[in-house]
Amino acid sequence: MKFVRFLMKNSSLANVPRHIDHFSKFSPSPLSIKQFLDFGSTNACEKTSFMFLRQELPVRLSNIMKEINLLPDRLLSTPSVQLVQSWYIQSLLDILEFYTKNADDHTVLSGFTDALITIRNRHNDVVPTMAQGVIEYKESFGEDHMTSQNVQYFLDRFYMSRISIRMLINQHSKCGESDRLPSTLPFQEETLKQKSFISVLLSAVNGSKQPVYIVYVPSHLYHMLFELFKNAMRATVESHESSPRLPSIKVRVALGGEDVTIKMSDKGGGVPLSKIDRLFSYMYTTAPTPNLGSSGGAPLAGFGYGLPISRLYAKYFQGDLQLYSMEGYGTDAVIYLKALSKDSVERLPVYNKSAWRHYQHIQEADDWCVPSSDPKNMAVDKVQQ
Repeated sequence: MKFVRFLMKNSSLANVPRHIDHFSKFSPSPLSIKQFLDFGSTNACEKTSFMFLRQELPVRLSNIMKEINLLPDRLLSTPSVQLVQSWYIQSLLDILEFYTKNADDHTVLSGFTDALITIRNRHNDVVPTMAQGVIEYKESFGEDHMTSQNVQYFLDRFYMSRISIRMLINQHSKCGESDRLPSTLPFQEETLKQKSFISVLLSAVNGSKQPVYIVYVPSHLYHMLFELFKNAMRATVESHESSPRLPSIKVRVALGGEDVTIKMSDKGGGVPLSKIDRLFSYMYTTAPTPNLGSSGGAPLAGFGYGLPISRLYAKYFQGDLQLYSMEGYGTDAVIYLKALSKDSVERLPVYNKSAWRHYQHIQEADDWCVPSSDPKNMAVDKVQQ
């Protein structure tokens, strides 16, 4: 592996490549929201969670660490990406410390929980640090289509893996709480949102004017809605600067047999079709390069990651997030979520030959004609030929 030389500098790290090879041979075990809820409300057992996580977390970490190593050398060698890689290596080692320990020992269970909290805190800045690595790469080497495709494919999977790992850690950290709340209640105040993983009450209403109740992770839903409202409000204000009144942003929530659909509609001028894909690209942003060391403000402000990460939160439990825009008028942003908690199953990346081939693909010539920006010159060239 590319980091073996670095690992050999410290004897305690020398076996990491072997551990990664071993655990990456297993596929992650996706859980449904119903399983999270059932375990968290009625069957919570710190010992059972410990025994599951000490196997599952190394599997999820190792699967995505295999893919980190497939990144282009020049991106992998950036200081920020190397820092992220070191965090993952250390976290894997922290968990493996408990791999053979006695699950009946309460000090072991307590130590494991403390280790998971340390891991969670260590990884708090993974997203902006990896984003900084992409910026470092672009500033040094520019962009090319093949690298952009690989980075987009990798970061979607890398950030989805991170979401899933934090989900497991947060779930386990609640196992020891004696004041666990029943899973059938909607959230009614912020303290409950921070305390447990229960049903969410959407503050919008459907066509029948009745409240819509769904089971979802509060912070994930908040992130998606915050990003969409922010974008809609900014577009509305910027496109109606000279207007005495701003058009409203409308939200409709529909509950069906399979899906809960949230549609947010604005009249903010819309986006050209050619730029829709760019809004979800990790390699593209119009904002100035942010300073990781600055304090205050949104942690991802300036990276252009708001929409890509929001779409991952929607996809994590088998949903989606799509934009439908009319340039010159406005945009509809649509979030799709599963209506039933048993259908809301984690979407997890797995390292295998299919994933490996994505990074080995050689770019070939496009099999569609590329429109010329100057048809007259094209005609002259054909006559000269």
